[in-house]
Amino acid sequence: MELRNLRAFETVARTLSITQAAKELHYAQSSISDQIQVLERELGVDLLDRSQRQLRLTAQGVVLSEYTGRILTLLEEARFAVSRPGTGLAIGALETVGVHLLPPVLAEYRERHPAMRVRLGHHNRGELYGAVRRGDLDLCLTFGTPPPDPSLRSETLAEEPLVVIVPPKHPLAERGRAGLAELSAEPFLATEQGCGFREMFDEVFGPGAKEPVAEVSSIGTLGACVAAGMGLALLPLLSVRHQVARGEVAVVHSEDTDLRTNLTMTWLDRNTANPTMAGFQDVLREHLAG
Repeated sequence: MELRNLRAFETVARTLSITQAAKELHYAQSSISDQIQVLERELGVDLLDRSQRQLRLTAQGVVLSEYTGRILTLLEEARFAVSRPGTGLAIGALETVGVHLLPPVLAEYRERHPAMRVRLGHHNRGELYGAVRRGDLDLCLTFGTPPPDPSLRSETLAEEPLVVIVPPKHPLAERGRAGLAELSAEPFLATEQGCGFREMFDEVFGPGAKEPVAEVSSIGTLGACVAAGMGLALLPLLSVRHQVARGEVAVVHSEDTDLRTNLTMTWLDRNTANPTMAGFQDVLREHLAG
């Protein structure tokens, strides 16, 4: 099967129009029809149902369309990899996202695209957005809303609950719920100023909130300090699920409002057509949808 014939069929299958496919591929309509017929003769099946006014795929055409999409995507990935030898895919993420979300996603991506090299780095939000703007990263994963920037494109992948974690023997642990006024009277630990998690804390408890009793840069260390009884912390549930499962900390939800943040994927707008990045994005979306 020749590649040009597969490309013609993929375009017809996507648009369900010989006319539109001819326009996209800059061929005459008769040429598109001839290429489809060549495929049908090679495969010994009808790919298009021409009996109705509206062009439709036959059952065999539907099957082939799934394969042609994958074939053409792999071809674009190969061309991109050759044009940027040795670069692979560069991903940046908040540490908690990298630790708790990405390992199975990266494993699945590696299985589908074994020739691709992946580089994953952990940085704070500001550093991640700067690296994407410079082209040092293909994309980054953060919590919250990216800064307004016409050069960036972003997508909200999921909503993540914000919870307060407390030591297992804390009086609020058994209740599991408390109002913000009651919570704000408790000693809190937080990350440093400028960190996205600190922004969440300041937004939830407002400018009148007491200063945190300690600032901890590592989310893992922060959770360990809460488990040891130093205070409470406000974090996305994703970042503390393992500690909760092990019984090291307990979760307290707000009685006043449903606290949530967004998990966001951000990349350079001009990099949207990068097939290597698109392949990873597809795996990530599938994982979160499942």
